[in-house]
Amino acid sequence: MIRLLLAEDHHLVRGAFAALLGTEPGIEVVAETGRGDEAVRLAVELRPDVAMLDIDMPGLDGLAAAERIAETVPSCRVVIVTGYGRPGYLRRAMAAGVRGFVGKDNPAATLAQVIRQIHGGGRYIDPELAADALSMRECPLTPRELDTLRAAASGAPVSRIARELRLSEGTVRNYLSSAVTKLAVENRHTAVRRARDMGWL
Repeated sequence: MIRLLLAEDHHLVRGAFAALLGTEPGIEVVAETGRGDEAVRLAVELRPDVAMLDIDMPGLDGLAAAERIAETVPSCRVVIVTGYGRPGYLRRAMAAGVRGFVGKDNPAATLAQVIRQIHGGGRYIDPELAADALSMRECPLTPRELDTLRAAASGAPVSRIARELRLSEGTVRNYLSSAVTKLAVENRHTAVRRARDMGWL
C-alpha cells in the first residue's frame, strides 16, 4: 500500500484528488492539507511514501515544501502537481529532489500511475509541461539577485532586506536595481511579479 500525503490549497481540488486517488488500488490517502508548511509537518509526523504537492500554497510554496521534505523525510518521494510549465519551477523542482512533475489536468488514473512509478523509484515529467518549460527563456538573474527579490517580495524596506541577507543596504539596492534593469520593468515590485510569473522565484 502506497501511503500518500496530499497538499493542495484549493479545497475542492484537494477533495477531488483525495476521492479519486483513494479509489485507486494500492493507494491510501493518509493526510490532506492546504498549506505547504503543514505538508512538511505532516510528512515528518506520518512518514508517507509519497507527497503530492501543489506549487502555489500559503505557508510555504510547494517547491520550498519539497526541499524541506527531502531534508527531513528523505524516504518520502515528492510529486509536484501544477498547471504551469515554467522553466524556473521545473529546475527548482529537480534541484529539490522532486521525482515527479505532472499537470493538474491529467485524469486520476494517470496521476495514480505517476504515483506508483515514483514510489517504485522512477521519475515522471509531464511532456507538455517540459516542452513549455524548455520553450521559455532562461532566468537572466544571478542567485544573489533572486535572493534579494525573494526577500523584497513581502514589501520589506531595504534596511530589513539587508539585515535578513546580511548585506549592506547599498549592495541590496544594487541587486534590486540590476534585477529591475535585466527584467526591463519599472520597479522592484514589478520585478518580483515578473520573476514569479516566470517561475524563477
